[in-house]
Amino acid sequence: MNQEPDSLWVQRTLAGDTQAFGELVHRYERDVFNLAYRMLNDWGEAEDAAQEAFLRAYAHLDRYDQQRSFKTWLLSIASNHCIDRLRRRRLTMLSLDEPLPPHPALTSDTPGPEEATLANERSAQVQELLDELNPDYRVAVVLRYWYDYSYAEIAEMLQTTESAIKSRLFRARQTLAGKLEAHQLKAFDPTTVEGT
Repeated sequence: MNQEPDSLWVQRTLAGDTQAFGELVHRYERDVFNLAYRMLNDWGEAEDAAQEAFLRAYAHLDRYDQQRSFKTWLLSIASNHCIDRLRRRRLTMLSLDEPLPPHPALTSDTPGPEEATLANERSAQVQELLDELNPDYRVAVVLRYWYDYSYAEIAEMLQTTESAIKSRLFRARQTLAGKLEAHQLKAFDPTTVEGT
């Protein structure tokens, strides 16, 4: 990968070199797609959202403040677009047909079939719990725990304060803990077992 700074590619794009923006897309397409997928939980929709994020970034590149990280600015566009999509489909249930790839922290050497199944079940459960969160909470959780952004960076991306982000994350953790407990109780409730 070319190691020249993002600002150089931005300047070249603004000067009319349309190929230069392709370098920025190449650098960040995986990050943007992964964020969109964690937010939307649908492969096709995540691809569309990632493409739309790049189109919006290209269309508004003249507004980009080159003192900021380009990646942060781009992920901010992507996360806001995903929140808009989630709000538009608020009552639509998300499909869990395709299991998420396991989070890198859950993988080691090639897992056996049982380990892979358990990892897929955990990923599906995490995604199911994420899907139940308010979009504002979900994006904060994804940016903090999957992308390891600081509170300040998330606040900047979402155009809010650090204390608001801390509050969202606190409420999200409370909500997730409550939902996880409810799911676990339901799983062990003999009245929910078929045939009883």
